[in-house]
Amino acid sequence: MTDSAGGDTMHMKYKIVFLGDQSVGKTSLILRFTQDTFDGNYQATIGIDFLSKTMYVDDKMVRLQLWDTAGQERFRSLIPSYIKDSSVAVVVYDITSKQSFNNVTKWIDDAKTIRGNDLLIILVGNKIDIAEKRQVGTEEGQALAKELDVMFIETSAKAGINIRQLFQNLAQSLPGMESTGGKKGGDADHANDRQPQSQNQNQVQKFQLNKDKTDDGTGKTEGKVNKCC
Repeated sequence: MTDSAGGDTMHMKYKIVFLGDQSVGKTSLILRFTQDTFDGNYQATIGIDFLSKTMYVDDKMVRLQLWDTAGQERFRSLIPSYIKDSSVAVVVYDITSKQSFNNVTKWIDDAKTIRGNDLLIILVGNKIDIAEKRQVGTEEGQALAKELDVMFIETSAKAGINIRQLFQNLAQSLPGMESTGGKKGGDADHANDRQPQSQNQNQVQKFQLNKDKTDDGTGKTEGKVNKCC
């Protein structure tokens, strides 16, 4: 697809919200996808962060707006307002933390309660690069995804495993994109897919919203712009 001067009009835009407990790797997944970087120094997300990336799916240009939510309890009151107009919820757990997996059902139930059946949900088991510390088996994740009727994949943001596949599966399953082959309940193997896609265009924006600043409902996001990469 050829872009034009008014290229934004050609983008199919979708809002993707990332949910899950603190320190499961939500931010790391987003940064690996958008910037192909990994920061081993953990810093908790404060409030809500936003980045976007444009990619091609077949001949369609898709802009994914990625909303990174904080896992801490004190920020939970912010999250429903970001779920309610999202197309996709990416619910992440840490395969080395049974507790984060046990909390997945609540994250998914809450998302479905807010958004109903219109929300596409993908369950992600992250940190497979440290499989020797695994507390949650792949089969457990697959079984829960099947029970809850959601998609499933395991990833490593640190090693870059299955990151591209995660977002390809997600994009192919979006409303209006179904013909490209995505489906609920699917999973992917653990092939290393760190190689960048030549058809992807990085158009990354980053905002940080604190606890007292939320989307004002006008389509403009209120908050501090950290950087544009």
